[in-house]
Amino acid sequence: MSKKLFISGNDAVAEGVRLAKPHVIAAYPITPQTVVVERLAEMVEDKSLASEFLHVESEHSALSACMGSGALGARTFTATSSQGLLYLSECLHYASGGRFPIVMMNANRSLALPWSIYGDHRDSLSQLDCGWIQIYVEDAQESLDMAIQSFAIAEHLSVLTPVMLNLDGFALTHTYELVEIPEQKEVDAWLPPFRTPYAMDFDKPKNMGFSSQPSDNTEFKYQQHRAISDAKEIIKEIDSSFGNTFGRTYGGLVDAYLCGDAEFIIIALGSVAGTCRTVIDELRKEGRKAGLLKIRFMRPFPDEEIITITRNAKAIAVIDKDISFGYEGTVFTNVNSALSRYPNHILKLNFIAGLGGRDIPKESIREIFDKLNDGINNNSVKTVEFLNLNVETDD
Repeated sequence: MSKKLFISGNDAVAEGVRLAKPHVIAAYPITPQTVVVERLAEMVEDKSLASEFLHVESEHSALSACMGSGALGARTFTATSSQGLLYLSECLHYASGGRFPIVMMNANRSLALPWSIYGDHRDSLSQLDCGWIQIYVEDAQESLDMAIQSFAIAEHLSVLTPVMLNLDGFALTHTYELVEIPEQKEVDAWLPPFRTPYAMDFDKPKNMGFSSQPSDNTEFKYQQHRAISDAKEIIKEIDSSFGNTFGRTYGGLVDAYLCGDAEFIIIALGSVAGTCRTVIDELRKEGRKAGLLKIRFMRPFPDEEIITITRNAKAIAVIDKDISFGYEGTVFTNVNSALSRYPNHILKLNFIAGLGGRDIPKESIREIFDKLNDGINNNSVKTVEFLNLNVETDD
């Protein structure tokens, strides 16, 4: 039987990785991710996990080690955060271009300067174009389940693309919740051992890590693009299969909450979705038709789902824990691009919030819905607004 434990998001990821049985774990500590690799080290030490644990000298080395082991057909895992993610960013492109199905957990944390150990999405969203699948989770249970699903997605022979599993730093990585831990035999039956026809083999030599010419580079990049685009259906199938086996499903690329008749919809990533749900329940009791669209995958981007779910709304707000300086939030840019594909008059507002780990309380979520209402009533509203800003502005 499955069991329930009161654990943090970091612990939940470690439990999910243990159940997936990676052959190689490459570890380098960085707050707030360190607990994940500490727990995995303990599991290897007490032999509850049979894996090679490599304590390397940097994040760059960690991902390099994962590429090397992945080239041999090994299931691999590593974890990082913030400046560590940027330090290994060179390897992100090597890993995706080499089609190594690595799973990497990233504890979302703000980027320096100013120096901060607290969470926002500026680290991972800055790497959207590196060719990795990107997942954002809401709570500890989803963290564990998606750690398992990530290996199934990455290793699917039609995908063979690395996966970045993102957890909000501290808000999720260090918050304790009751989490159901599946039985090992159930996971073994659901997640098959990793098999690839492209592993290094002395009997069947292959050319790996090669150079290309202008005459053929585009075709390699096109194959990467198609693999991630085609992963949309595979992600949905894996989520459905996981739900049939373990009783939990997450909607695939997105999770819509009370959006069917919603006039006002908030679009968000990660743990803030929980606060949004609470406020939406309160607003519904007041007769206001509010809804939430949680984006779970930023790559591949769920453009069709966003278009369909928001089609009947009067206004949407995108909460970005990120800012592309001098323009707008990255999530808003992607959402706005998707919605531009069909003619409508929906009001679209962008709220920059939670930078450097600043709390986004219920009152702020209510304020967002109020501003959406103001906007459709022709009151003056700003398209891009920093929420709860503590300085005077000229706006």
